[in-house]
Amino acid sequence: MRLKKFGIILTSSALTFGMFSSIASASTSMNEQPKQVQFASTEKVISKTELIKKFQELFPKKFDFLSSSDFHMNSGNFFQENDQLRYDLSFTKVINGKRVYGNVSFVGEELEMEQFYYQPPVEKDALFPAKVSKEEARKIADDFVKEFLGGEEYQLETDPEIFFPSQILTEPIRYSFSFTSTKNQVSISDQTIGVSVLGNGEIVNLYRNPIEKNVSTFDDVKQVKDKNEILEKVKENLSVDLQYQVNTDYRTGERSVQLVYQPTTKLRGVQASTGKWLTANGYSEDIPKSTKIEKLSANPLPPKQNGVTLEQAKKIAEQFLNIKSDKVKLNIESINEIKNYNGQEVISVQYMYQYASGGSGTHLEINKKTGEIVQYSDMKTHILEQLGETPKKENALTQEEALTKAVGYLKEWVPSYLHNYAMPFEEAYFEERQGIYQFSFPRIVNGIAVIGDQINVSIAGDGSLNSLNVSYQEEEKWPSIDKVISEENAKAILQKTLSLKLNYMKSDTSENKHHYDLVYLPVFNEDSFSFLDANTGKWSSLFDEKNSSSISHPWAQEELNYLIKAKVLDIKDTKKFNGDASVTKGEALKIIINSLTYFYEDRYNSEQEDKSQTFNNIDSKHPLYQVIERAVEMGIIQPNSKGFDVDAPIKREELAAWYIRILGLEQAAKHSSIYKLDFADANKIQNEYIGYVALVNSMGLLEADKKHFNPDREVTYAELAVSTIRLAHEISEKGNELRY
Repeated sequence: MRLKKFGIILTSSALTFGMFSSIASASTSMNEQPKQVQFASTEKVISKTELIKKFQELFPKKFDFLSSSDFHMNSGNFFQENDQLRYDLSFTKVINGKRVYGNVSFVGEELEMEQFYYQPPVEKDALFPAKVSKEEARKIADDFVKEFLGGEEYQLETDPEIFFPSQILTEPIRYSFSFTSTKNQVSISDQTIGVSVLGNGEIVNLYRNPIEKNVSTFDDVKQVKDKNEILEKVKENLSVDLQYQVNTDYRTGERSVQLVYQPTTKLRGVQASTGKWLTANGYSEDIPKSTKIEKLSANPLPPKQNGVTLEQAKKIAEQFLNIKSDKVKLNIESINEIKNYNGQEVISVQYMYQYASGGSGTHLEINKKTGEIVQYSDMKTHILEQLGETPKKENALTQEEALTKAVGYLKEWVPSYLHNYAMPFEEAYFEERQGIYQFSFPRIVNGIAVIGDQINVSIAGDGSLNSLNVSYQEEEKWPSIDKVISEENAKAILQKTLSLKLNYMKSDTSENKHHYDLVYLPVFNEDSFSFLDANTGKWSSLFDEKNSSSISHPWAQEELNYLIKAKVLDIKDTKKFNGDASVTKGEALKIIINSLTYFYEDRYNSEQEDKSQTFNNIDSKHPLYQVIERAVEMGIIQPNSKGFDVDAPIKREELAAWYIRILGLEQAAKHSSIYKLDFADANKIQNEYIGYVALVNSMGLLEADKKHFNPDREVTYAELAVSTIRLAHEISEKGNELRY
């Protein structure tokens, strides 16, 4: 609920499996001396050889192609929250011209594997259409976890299938699964295991949350109250909130707003053994009451300044970023006028703190019209810690004191925004290790809260401003609340779909940090990401596919449906879609680029990119401007004419030329005289396309039909889908992925 409230999407696969991709550039010296790490408590010595042996026991015969010199052992390290020693073992090797690499982390004297990442050579069986189905991959993951845990209780969690962001076709299909350890057949909320399986059935990722064995205690499952009794209690005390929800299309940056009903986030769950309510402040005998809206300012306040110049912005930044240390020097690197992600006209100040051992830098943003700082993240504290100048911690701030500080900073630095925002509905998140309080001030429109627009402020333990981010966007069309279903009807729908899930979980305020309480957690519509459309009274999900229904086609159905699901092919109405319809040049370029490169047509990048214009009829305001310019940059189309007809249908011979350019074979294709075409309609192929057609046909990308290539035939969506996937296989096999 907290994540949804802040408009943040976090998935197990996103958090779990992106952690070790940076090791691709790691290399191992052939002359490396064997490393050893020694336990302070037991004087036990851990060698690289021992880690390699443990690794090979976990993956018998899988990594026999690696020798000892291919491995590199990092020194042991501790997590601040956990006193068990950890070791990293990384490896890299070139096989058949392709580099493979990976990393494995072990913890404790028993050397239990905690993290594993492996990047093998991409095989055709791992690409779409994958050799292994999701069900088969689930069985592979389940068997692996069963063997990995060696008899420990666990269960597979059900996760929504998420294409976020969409995956390019040259990358393997990756199935991600989440498991939780269990006690008495009840999930332990913070003991999760993530496993990722490639489309060829190969396990390439594992992540297990750090745990401390033999120190945790658990509520007695026999002492829980009757589930139905608690369910009725929750239903009776359920309350709902009408809210605006801002949805952003990550590919284009376009926003839309809808009215939704959400259960109040004040209630987190119910302690299963006592029946007490679980709130952000711990357990309570009384149901938490809804927070009344308290505006930060009842009326608009004047801005800090009426417009700022670049020179004035520099002075504001210098004052704001000043650091009290003789060892550090602040340098303003650059000052630029831009539009930020929220569409605000801001002055971006790039700065650097320089010190003897190096430097660190980032940027802050100042609203050009008001002189107010709308984006800032503190670096001074971390730098001073590195330099050994960490100030002594006095008495830590209470949450109330930190909130007072936060409001004070808002009034000082962003006064003109405050009448749009209210005091926090939620309790602050407290980052205990650094002593930082994080507050979210919700935006209010038409008397109701907006999910996705807020001011986030964090306050350090010494009361200083740790970060400030104003997520404000101008929005002209706020849906009217006149046509929404009543609060009573919404409450009835939520009550009908409410269920409870029993979990072991630690309370944030528990005095015994090693004890797990049994808690009934509310689940609506059997989906943690569900929300109720306030106008229709129907359930939707953050991961609903607009085109959830499948389309049919005699020979390209699988390919078309995959491209639609992966959001490569944007179809407004699948029922009206015709796979045999001709595709235009503009649409074809968009599909190809989205299939083979990570490309997002967001408004922010549109504002920041150089406004070069290749064709006189495709300016920066054209909806396909970025697609066309990217295609020129990649060499797919050539700037040899005054205009580019995006609405003209693409012919087969021209598509052949695009594919060969993408593969980097254009120089070979240009020598048309060396190619002999055996097509019955070879005379219809224009001379400039002969080499391209010969090559795509020989590679099987675009094949002849009954000895006819049909060079001037218009390409259909079905043909483009099938051939683009074949092209992706060819790119992957040659190892020349497009780096854009």
